[in-house]
Amino acid sequence: MNQSFKSAGGGADFDARDFRNALGSFATGVTVVTTVARDGKNVGLTCNSFSSVSLSPPLILWSLSLHSPSLHAFLQAPFFAVNVLGADQLALSQRFSTSLANKFEGIEFTAGEEGVPLLGGALCHLECRNETRHYSGDHVIFIGHVLRYAYRDGAPLVFWGGRYLQLDGC
Repeated sequence: MNQSFKSAGGGADFDARDFRNALGSFATGVTVVTTVARDGKNVGLTCNSFSSVSLSPPLILWSLSLHSPSLHAFLQAPFFAVNVLGADQLALSQRFSTSLANKFEGIEFTAGEEGVPLLGGALCHLECRNETRHYSGDHVIFIGHVLRYAYRDGAPLVFWGGRYLQLDGC
């Protein structure tokens, strides 16, 4: 098999865009992370930096850019939810990746037990206590202690190579 690899070092000539392309070779699920800001406003954003950490205790993580307009809300929020999107929720993912003033207007959601928005139609909801934060590079890594979860069968929405994929027959 003939394969051609691009390679680069981490020196002064490091190309961040090319590195992002390399990271894009790893397919990820798509989530929308939600919370309620101190002023009571619902906040949410599309995120594919989600991962499980531990089963006992039940911990997950996700990361957020230090430049995100939503950063302050998530740093101060005691709770957040991770909503794992299904293959039919591409429009919802795109909506929450924009800077709309009210991303929740006109969409189906309910408040979880801690008040955080749980998006209708999601494959999974994870209601979390905002347990720990770690600052690294240009991101904050949020560790969430899962308090409650619910899930259903369905095909996931996937992001790979800079584009969305909708898997059929998973």
